[in-house]
Amino acid sequence: MVFDVLIIGGGVAGMQCALVLGSAKSKPFVTDKNIGIIINQRASHLQNALFKNVLGLEPSTLGKDILESGKKHLSELYPHVHQIETEKVTAVLDNENSLYKIITNKNIYLSSKVVIALNYSKPFLIEGLMQYLEPHMRANPAKDRVQLRNFNHLIKEGLYACGTIAGWRSQFAIAAGSGASVATDILTDWNDGNHTKIHDKI
Repeated sequence: MVFDVLIIGGGVAGMQCALVLGSAKSKPFVTDKNIGIIINQRASHLQNALFKNVLGLEPSTLGKDILESGKKHLSELYPHVHQIETEKVTAVLDNENSLYKIITNKNIYLSSKVVIALNYSKPFLIEGLMQYLEPHMRANPAKDRVQLRNFNHLIKEGLYACGTIAGWRSQFAIAAGSGASVATDILTDWNDGNHTKIHDKI
């Protein structure tokens, strides 16, 4: 399958990126775009999270519940976003015709743009991305976290990082904002460079 954008990671940053991209479907510059997200949530730090300080979430919301409700939210409101579950990415490689080749343990996908939204824990063993790996600049050095070298989320043309793997702190609101930021950067690119955001109004 060929995508216009494929998000790798189903945690806070990845799901928020997918939701913003999905919500733009009615825009003329998005109607023909094929959007996908590879959701392998077993390694997500949300599995053990408890939230009491996030605006918009009921106090004591469990991270594992957000993981499930996020997938449901995406499928019910934006079913055109392809959710790919139970696959683990092993490589993100440059390919011909300005496409990236994404190899999982089960399939091979092609995409014009790729968003890496994985967590910042070791080991990080995705072929094609190892040369961008560096120590995390906003984590306790004793925890030995990593990030992908980027400038304002962009690793290189068509390749983005968001959330903790982009160098942001492990805080729910920060990770969500990072994912949304990448989504609006992609929408801006699709909209011929015109700065773009997606708001729903009453």
